[in-house]
Amino acid sequence: MALQSVLSSLKPGPTSAPTVLCVGSDRATGDSLGPLVGSMLSWNGFSGMVFGTLEQPVHAANLEQTLMLLDGRCTTILGVDACLGTKKEVGTIIVSKGPLRPGLGVNKELPPVGHLHIAGVVNIGGFMEHLVLQSTRLNLVVKMAQAIAWGIILAAKCLEDPCPGTNPGPLHPENGAIRPALTTAGLPLQLLPVSGRQR
Repeated sequence: MALQSVLSSLKPGPTSAPTVLCVGSDRATGDSLGPLVGSMLSWNGFSGMVFGTLEQPVHAANLEQTLMLLDGRCTTILGVDACLGTKKEVGTIIVSKGPLRPGLGVNKELPPVGHLHIAGVVNIGGFMEHLVLQSTRLNLVVKMAQAIAWGIILAAKCLEDPCPGTNPGPLHPENGAIRPALTTAGLPLQLLPVSGRQR
């Protein structure tokens, strides 16, 4: 599992769920990947702290203020954001050590975020980036958000309760996106909070 591998490579390695800082805005489909991940984590009982949801997004206007709240905390910070890439890269989920660099795809200079990061390539970059983010398909963004949130929850569970020999389940490509197998550890990710669902 990519995230678990990157977490274990940090010195010192974390022993509890990371603080997740999801960057983005719900005002543009492509840029909503981060807030979607944040909301899915909150709705599904993620044990770590989450900043940046659909209800309370973290974006260019309040990112520095949010980072000030985290300054000095003895916790591993995981940054999550959408990014733009080539046509072949669309649907790819990147997990890497080092801080997230939000805003690069739309030529904004924002402070770096976290000790490691996850970036989802939601569309093609290089021309009229703001319009591209506005016109990104929600279907792709939701599937990528599900895969990222699922991966974070599973990685956190392994940190808190290591289970040697337990296979967290494979990731399967579907329509260009990466999504977890439905049998993975029996963790059904809800798109809506339970209280908001009608019977």
